[in-house]
Amino acid sequence: MYKLIKTSGRAKRGSFETVHGRVETPVFMNVATAGAIKGGVAADDLASIGTQIMLSNTYHLHVRTGDALIKELGGLHSFSGWSGPILTDSGGFQVFSLSTLRRIREEGVTFRSHVDGRKIFMGPEESMEIQSNLGSTIAMAFDECPNALAERDYVQNSVDRTTRWLLRCIEKMKELNGREDTINKNQLLFGINQGAIYEDIRIDHAKRIAELELPGYAIGGLAVGETHEQMYHILDVTVPHLPKEKPVYLMGVGTPENILESVDRGVDFFDCVYPSRNGRHGHVYTRHGKLNLLNKKYEKDLRPIEENCPCPVCQKGYSRAYIRHLFKSGELLGLRFAVLHNLCYYNRLMADIRNAIEEDRYAAFKAEAINELKNGE
Repeated sequence: MYKLIKTSGRAKRGSFETVHGRVETPVFMNVATAGAIKGGVAADDLASIGTQIMLSNTYHLHVRTGDALIKELGGLHSFSGWSGPILTDSGGFQVFSLSTLRRIREEGVTFRSHVDGRKIFMGPEESMEIQSNLGSTIAMAFDECPNALAERDYVQNSVDRTTRWLLRCIEKMKELNGREDTINKNQLLFGINQGAIYEDIRIDHAKRIAELELPGYAIGGLAVGETHEQMYHILDVTVPHLPKEKPVYLMGVGTPENILESVDRGVDFFDCVYPSRNGRHGHVYTRHGKLNLLNKKYEKDLRPIEENCPCPVCQKGYSRAYIRHLFKSGELLGLRFAVLHNLCYYNRLMADIRNAIEEDRYAAFKAEAINELKNGE
């Protein structure tokens, strides 16, 4: 399924074959939480800007519109119109983000829905069933994401429970993939490494889950309170203990700088809401740094967001001045343009990264790219 094509230092250039198509890595997964990119970007838009894989949220789709209904309607691919690979997270991050609305037990987690307050129980088996109903290409194991700065004893107990939950996920997925009415009988399971900023816990957990020979592995629980330096250190000590011949996914990260640094440490998969969230606030990415289009200095700027950008917005000549006008006028078209450009920027960045690794010049590329990004606003 995963083929390691080339390395440049610790950076990996790979190819991951799935039932819904091939993913060239390193790759950025465009975040479609509820089956759509916030900002009015549809599946055909994603295809037009070089998107390889879409990420959707198990918890949010379970709450609205309901995974059982989505299964009845043909699964998330058919429902959303996106035919390429889809990764669904497990709902485990909501154990962290909804900390005031949940209770954790060995069986699983009881939530209060953030939508209507109703009680929801989700454990490993329930998470796997929801993701099977969605028919995603890659399902994530159900885990707890402890605060990066949590007490050591809490983190150790949490990681031990996450390991036990992973074993339950494996068994449940085997059962689900064997069912006659399952949408995607080739659904893949990625395990998740946790351990906050305790390097010995991270390393031990990486070794334990690596023995399970899963199709891929994720590193979770980062970018949730620690510094960038702490995050990079955890990657330095953890990634070498995950199988090199399997994809490594750094969950919820990050900025262009974060991605460039993490690729240099052996990471293959990324996802983050930054390109769409920032775009909805008029912040757009370029190779020369980030721009805030709401600034008055763009009021008469007839240049595209970025010269020679292949995104539909820049190619059709929509100017910074016009997009600024759309934002100032409250027109939703401005959000769409900025989000579409940002997602294309991220996809283009990943293509440049892949090329640099193939040509064994990643260290020089990273240094130059990070230096250029410092010129932004």
